[in-house]
This record gives sequence, C-alpha cells and structure tokens, in this order.
Amino acid sequence: MSAARGLDIAKVYEPAPVEAKWYKTWLEKGYFHSEVDPEKEPYVIMIPPPNVTSFLHMGHALNNTLQDILIRWKRMQGFNAMWMPGTDHAGIATQNVVERQLATENLTRHDLRREKFVERVWEWRNKYGNTITGQLKSLGCSCDWDRERFTMDEGLSDAVFETFVTLYEKGLVYRGNRIINWCPRCQTALADDEVERREIEGNMYWIRYPMAEGEGFVTVATTRPETMLGDTAVAVNPNDPRHKDKVGANVILPLVEKVIPVIGDEDVDMEFGSGALKITPAHDPVDFEIGQRHGLEQVIVIAEDGTMNENAGPYQGMDRFACREQILKDLQEKGLFEAQDGHEHSVGHCYRCKTVVEPYLSEQWFVKMEPLAEPAIEAVRSGRVRFHPPRWEKIYYEWMENIRDWCISRQIWWGHRIPVWQCADCDALTVSKEKPKCQACGKENTVQDEDVLDTWFSSWLWPFSTLGWPEKTPELDYYYPTQTLVTGPDIIFFWVARMIMAGLEMMDEIPYSDVYMNAMIKDDKGRIMSKSLGNVIDPIQMIERFGADAVRFSLIILTTEGQDVKLHETKFEMGRNFANKLWNAARLVMMAVDRLSETAAGEPEPEDRWIIQRCGELATEVTSRLESFRFNEAVQAIYDFTWHEYCDWYLEMMKHRVQDALSPGTGAAAVRTAALVLERIVRLLHPVMPFITEEIWSSLKQVTPAGWNVFEPDRESVMIASWPTPDEPRDDSLHDEMDLLQDVARAIRSIRSDLDLHKKKVNVILSAGADDELQVLDRRKDFVMCMGSAKHVEVGRGLERPSGSATQVVGSVEIFVPLRGLVELDEERAKIEKKLDKARQRETGILKQIENPKFMERARPEIVERQKQNLEEVREHIQTLQRTAEALKE
Repeated sequence: MSAARGLDIAKVYEPAPVEAKWYKTWLEKGYFHSEVDPEKEPYVIMIPPPNVTSFLHMGHALNNTLQDILIRWKRMQGFNAMWMPGTDHAGIATQNVVERQLATENLTRHDLRREKFVERVWEWRNKYGNTITGQLKSLGCSCDWDRERFTMDEGLSDAVFETFVTLYEKGLVYRGNRIINWCPRCQTALADDEVERREIEGNMYWIRYPMAEGEGFVTVATTRPETMLGDTAVAVNPNDPRHKDKVGANVILPLVEKVIPVIGDEDVDMEFGSGALKITPAHDPVDFEIGQRHGLEQVIVIAEDGTMNENAGPYQGMDRFACREQILKDLQEKGLFEAQDGHEHSVGHCYRCKTVVEPYLSEQWFVKMEPLAEPAIEAVRSGRVRFHPPRWEKIYYEWMENIRDWCISRQIWWGHRIPVWQCADCDALTVSKEKPKCQACGKENTVQDEDVLDTWFSSWLWPFSTLGWPEKTPELDYYYPTQTLVTGPDIIFFWVARMIMAGLEMMDEIPYSDVYMNAMIKDDKGRIMSKSLGNVIDPIQMIERFGADAVRFSLIILTTEGQDVKLHETKFEMGRNFANKLWNAARLVMMAVDRLSETAAGEPEPEDRWIIQRCGELATEVTSRLESFRFNEAVQAIYDFTWHEYCDWYLEMMKHRVQDALSPGTGAAAVRTAALVLERIVRLLHPVMPFITEEIWSSLKQVTPAGWNVFEPDRESVMIASWPTPDEPRDDSLHDEMDLLQDVARAIRSIRSDLDLHKKKVNVILSAGADDELQVLDRRKDFVMCMGSAKHVEVGRGLERPSGSATQVVGSVEIFVPLRGLVELDEERAKIEKKLDKARQRETGILKQIENPKFMERARPEIVERQKQNLEEVREHIQTLQRTAEALKE
C-alpha cells in the first residue's frame, strides 16, 4: 500500500465544464490543424458547407458527427488528417433574409441599389453568418478551423470565374432562350433539382376550341387554363383516328379570338385527356419542344411576378390563379367549358419559399451537362467512386443518364456576378474574369451581366477551390483528391454528382473515392421534422441537457446503414446513461490505481488475459466496421464490450480480488489489467465521445505509474494517441474456459433472479460430465463463488441433485441450487407459474409475427433475425422456469 497520489475525479460527470475545457485546449494545442507533410499519407474530408443562414439541426449533428468520427479515427491511425470547414453564401436564402430585414425598415433592395444592398448582405454575413460554425464546435467537431473557407471569399470567387470562362471557351456554357423554372416570389430562375415536386389534388379542365372553318370543335384538356391565352397551336397525334383528319385545319383560340393551327406531332400522348394538346411554347417544356419542331410563335402571358402581362388582354394585372378562375367563368358563359374532373398531378414548388414555380420562357445561361456526365458515370461504374450504401448508385445513374442542361443564372444580387460583358456600342458579348475591352469593336464601354451564378456553381468546385485552385498550390497537390464525402441523399444531384463532374473536368481527377450517404432524421412517428409540425428537436438544447458526447453517441448507435432514424428526446438518455456508466467504471479503476503501490506486482489470472484479448478483438472489430462505414455496429460493439464484458464481468471480478486491502498479489494484477483495458476502451471510443474520453484518459494517466506501461510515451492527449491494435493473439482454450465459467455464473444468476434471491447467498453444486469442464470448475471455484454470489461451491462428477433444488444445465454441467430454507416453496412455485404464463404469452406473440407472411415480407431482415433470437431466448427461459417449478414441487 502507498498513500494516494492526489486523485481528484468528480463523483458525478458534468459534461459542460469538461467540454469547454478540452475544446479550448485542443484548439490551443493545434491538434485540429494539418500542414502539408510528404512523409505522411493524407486523409481529407471536405465538409458539406452549411448555408450562412443555417442553424444546427439534427441532420447537421448526425452528418458532422460521422465526419468527426472518421477524421479523429484516421488521425489516431497516423494519417495526416485534414477536415476542411466552411460555409456557403446561399444566394437566394441569404438575400431573402436580408430583404426581410429591410422590410422592417420599410425598404427594398431597389431602394438601396445593388452596391449598397450587397454591402448590407456582407454586414449581415459577418455578424450572423458564423452561427452554425460555433454550434459545430459545441458538438466537438475537430475541423481545421485555420483553413475555414467561404464560397464568396476571394480565392473561391476566382475559381468560380475561372471555371465559367473555361467552360464557355470549351462550348460547355452557353446562353439560350429556353423554358426554365421561375419562382414568382424570389423572381429568379431555378435549376430543375431546385424544384420540389409535390402531388397536388387539382383539376383537369376540358375546353372547346371551335373550328375556324365549318362546324364543330376540338376539345383539349388542361390543368392550367390561364396559359391558354398564350396558345399558338393545338397538337394531335397523326395516328389518332379521332383527330387525324383535323391536322392542317385551324381552330379559334377561345377568349382571345385568335386563329391557330392544328398540328400533328407523334409526341402527343393519345391516352392523356382528349388526345388533343393545347400548345403554349412559352409556358411548358413539352410545348416548347413541339413548338421548336414546328416553328411556332412563343407568347409569354405571365409576368415575372406571377401576374398576367399585357399579352393576356383583359386579364392583364390579375394574379395567375385568380385569372384561372375568371377564365373558367368566361368560358362557361360562352358555352366553351365542357367539364371539370378531379386530377392528382405533380406541381413544382420553389425549394426555398415553397411558391408554385412557373415554367417560363427566358433567356438564361446554361451548362451542357451530358458531356460532363459521361465520365462521371464511368467513374462510379469503374469503382473509382464508391457509394455507401451501394443502392445510391442506381439513383445516381438514373439521374445522370437522363440529365438536362443546368440553368446557372439567377436574377438576384447576392452571389458571383456572371463574368460576361456586353458592349454598349455594338452589343457584342465578351466573357472575361476582369472588365475587358469589347472583343468585337475594341471599345471599353462594356457592361457586366446583371445576373449572378447559381449558388451550386461555386459549391461544385469545393473540393479543389478550397485548396487554392486555379493556382497550383502545395495544398492542392498534396490534399487533392480527398478520400471521403459524408452527406445527405437529398443533395446527391445538387452537389455530389456535380462535384464529380467538376473534378473530372477541371482537375482530371475524381474529387473523392467514397461517398457515405447518412440517414435522414425523422421524429418518432416517422415524420420529417419541421417547425410547422412542432416536432423539431434542437441539438444545441440536447447538448445542454445531456452533453455533446451523449448526443453524438445516441445519434450514431441509433443509425442503421440505409435506414431513417426515428428520434425522440428521450433517446438521448441512452448516451447519457452510457457516459455515466463509463465514468463510474473509470472512477472505480482510478481509485484502485491511486491506492495501489507503484511496485505492486502479481501474476495475471486467466480472466486478466481474457479481457486483454477480448479488448484486442474489439479493436479489430471496430476498425473493420469503420472501414466499411458501419458506424452504429462499431459503436454497438464498444457499448456491449464496455458495459457487459468489462463492467459487468471484469470489474466485478476485480472488486472481489482487491477486497483484501489491495494485497500485492492477484488484486494488483487485476487493477493493472483494468487500467490497461480502460485506456484501450477510451481510445476506441474517443472518435465517438471525444470529451469524456479525454477527461478519463488524462485523469487515468495522472495516477497510473509509468512503469506499468499502460500509456504510450510522449502522448499528451488521447486525441493524438495511436489507434488500438491487439496486444496478444487469441488463446482459444482460454476463451473456452471463460465461456464455461461465465455460462455457469449466468445460470446461477438466472436462478437467483427467478426466485428473487438477490440479497441471499446460495450454495451451489456443480456436477460436471466432462473431464476438462470438471478441471476448470474445480480450479476456479473462486470465480463461481464471486460471480454467482455463492457462499459455498461443490464440484464433482455424478453428484446427485438434492430434493427441492433449482436446476440449470450448461454443456455437460448440471447446476443445482438447494432452495430449502431460502424460500417458501409453495409461494415461490406460484410466482414461477405466473412468470411462466407471461413467458408463454410472449412466445405466442413472437410466433404470431414470425408466422405472419406479411410481417416476414415487409420487415427488415435484421428485425426478423432479432425476433427469431427473441423466440429462442424466451423458449430457453421457459425451460428454466419449468425446471425450477418442478424443483419447487418436491
């Protein structure tokens, strides 16, 4: 024994002060920062840059926890790990925020004019735009904050302009007058994938177009009568027997009284509506294509703000939906309205403001996507880029193989202004990063395009623009390509696919080799979290309530690969409970270490070697799971080992071995082993729960004698300690021995639990049928007494079962626990019969599920397997209870 060495560890774990202390220390020590080092292999993750308008939500919390696990793990493995942070300028969203702010001052952006408005946005960004990065720090994210980037900073802006000019010179960027998605609220064009398609219960309207010559009419069916004011033809399929004789004739456009032709086009679906299609080339993408083939006039009748324009005649100035109702009334009055049917159809909405978008003919800038998509498809097919789970590859291919050109111009002021200049003298266009002379006439009177580029045009360059491209920097050469992208499936088209295209086109190399699609977070009823539903769970509030480690742990252990997470606030109790369990275990070990002589020795017992080997196997399993991106399986393995094998078994054994005043014999070996295994657990757990593991690691290091060789020399933090590997190879005979001992102890515990003998010591008789089991049990009676709470253990072969004894069987070993004098037999038998009834009811319930074809067809495989295991366990329990009930009859 020696005097305590000044251990000071709190009885109860308080996350807040620990988290603040260690994050500040990590930053001061520069542990998050990476420098180019040709002697080390890099491992790089580029953060999906959150919008500057964003606040941390549960999706962010999960996504960034996953990234942090990978980066901390790889850092411990010896890689030069670099996690690049940053934020996105979020053109439409940020402009909307600032415009709402101006509205409170009775101002609009037009009152300020462009330059002053952009200054105002920068002021807002500098004041509020880093909120989410501070919240990521609260979560424990070990980003390289010294490298933080913003998509509108000088270097990234240069990359944007360089890309535009390069693609334009290659013929991949062009300006065209085409149908785009227009948001009347935001008054800007949107890309196809910025439009949210929703199924709407609308109507199909049947309208008569009178023949211009002779009697009769053609009936068309439409969901948008307001656009008929811009019709320039009616199209029918020339193979349709109902209408083929009308091809070449003319009809009168109702209300407008304009003569328009009936044309034949084989793209007209004969099964839709009446088989006759009204053609509005300026307000429908299909109509636009038909109009192009037939040289039809393009008449725009809806203004940019969603009201009807001058081409709408008497309807000018009306809202488009109010106009629809008025047109229907006017058609009825003229006898041209035939019918109305309920019709569910897909309607596009702006992804930002949720306004119904308008298909709109507009001159915009586009990127030709098909030439960029082909090599990006091949990169995935060849395995150079891998998706996890693999099922996302199919979705990637479906979009890429049917890709449409990308509309990249936006009619807003916040963003990268398009580097195109028009000559005020000759109208010629010049594409240039800087203000140029006119390439046509040589004059300097050039004016820059008013539009800005789509926000995603800067984001698709993120993996290399953040590293200094287009300059050939050391960082670009060393860190690119990156290794892993962790992101949500909702931006697979916005961002993931486009980054692959940009990387191959501009860098001639993929941007990353692995893409992990994290789960979507929903509420406990399976609904998307939203403010309108009132089901949002704020991760910052959860961190304040449970601690960052508990939030991280709970999110990961709940996340099964490829499955959505159903979340409720109470689920974070799981992480808090585990943190408390770990803390209490660490405190127990450290108190034992602190009181033990520095020179205390002792030969290890089998359970010491067993727990060390099991910890090594855990390290191998966790490494394998992380390598295959099965995060929850890795965390579950650590949880099971720590809670059950280490705490429930090993530490209980250690406590019994050190009871004798911490004698320098077997107790010392147990304490040293407990310290060594705890240190390994803490290292394995660190990427998931960084704060509590750092606190335990540093405290344990403080009290552990250097001569014990528990810690690596010269490691000041668990964060830069090495990743654990097995200390010694597996000894199968040792594990067989421990399995037998644990099974016997579990059987005794089961008897004690069934009969409520928790506070009573029992006598145990072990009758072994095999020599090897007999030898083990005879040699390790102490283990059985300790872990089975027995006061006496008798071991032999062919021992008779005393009457009134509860019985269990483990292998060839019969276990007898005499009950006379411990319980009232009749009373306990009645209790056992009740437990049997409950167990049988549970068995019946599980059987009903397993024997239900619908359940077996619809349930996930892991749930089916879990229910089968539950059935096996309940049947084993029934057998145990039946044996006990029989014993109580004697």
